[in-house]
Formats: sequence, structure tokens, C-alpha cells
Amino acid sequence: MTFGPDVHVDPAAWVHPTAQLYGAVEIAAEASIWPNVVVRAEFHAVRIGARTNIQDLVMIHIGGSTGTIVGEDCSITDHCTLHGCTIGDRVLVGIGSTIMDGCEVGENSIIAGHAFLKEGTIIPPNSIVMGAPGKVVRTRNNAAANALNAWMYARNAEAYARGEHRLWSDPAFLVEQRAEHARLQALYG
Repeated sequence: MTFGPDVHVDPAAWVHPTAQLYGAVEIAAEASIWPNVVVRAEFHAVRIGARTNIQDLVMIHIGGSTGTIVGEDCSITDHCTLHGCTIGDRVLVGIGSTIMDGCEVGENSIIAGHAFLKEGTIIPPNSIVMGAPGKVVRTRNNAAANALNAWMYARNAEAYARGEHRLWSDPAFLVEQRAEHARLQALYG
């Protein structure tokens, strides 16, 4: 892994060896940074919240007048681009999506795969967004499902740190996952 001198990674976070992090980057506890992620923060800051996963080949950069902030319990899935935007807690950003400068995505939302949010787009909490340009197509509280996905990645990162790459197929993990699902459903309704 390549870290610049201004990068701060919590000791309880996991960063894959191929990740490249430069500038004012903060990675919170239990967050995970997966293969070939690139994060650059030459002027403004990039902050990744607790238990958030940044999946394979994601690119995170700052905007001309905005940093990039990703909340807690988020999943930023494969091949996404986040550029100078703010992502609330418990958000899932689908594969191949792009979220541009000044965008704000409210908590408990889902951004569908390959969506494109143009500069300055504001997405209210509990939204499902699709399209290019992205538009809210439905409203639903996705907190439990999104938090469960983030929990699964946090547990998977712990396994990867131990050299275990098949945690999700372990029957004991499946029991633990069902219990966590029930807990999150009770917590978020």
C-alpha cells in the first residue's frame, strides 16, 4: 500500500496492500479499503467513516471547492467515482456510479449501479436514485439493509487481515449474519 505522509488510518481499519492514499485522508475504525482503490486529497480533505467499505477500483478525489466525506456504515461498491461530494450514513452506492462535486446524498439511501449525479445534486434521506442524471425514483428507509452490507464488509476485512478469504461461505458466519440482520431490523425498523 502507498500512503502519503498526511494520511491517517485508524489502527482498527483495514487497507489492502494495493490501495493508494495521498493527501489529507482519514480512515475511521473498522473501515475497509479494498484492492486498487485510489484516494487523493491534495487541497481539501477526504474522510471515510467507521465501518464503511470502499470496494475494488474505487476512485475518490476532492472537488475544486469541496472535500469528499463518506459517513458511517456505507458501501461504496466496485468502480465508483466520488468527486468532492458528501455521502450520509448508511448509504450504498452501486457499481460504476459517479457522484460529482457538491452533491449531497442523504442517509439510508441507495444510489443504483451506473447512476450519475451531476454537480450540486441534493438527494434527501431514504431515497433510491437511478439514472444519468440521477433522480429519486422511490423513497424507502434502507438503513437496516445498508448497515448489514457494511457490517458484512467489516467482518470480511477482519478475515482478510487474518489471511482468510472465504468467511462469507462459513456456516457459522451465516448464523452470525442472521442474528445481525435481526438486530439491525429491530434497531432501524
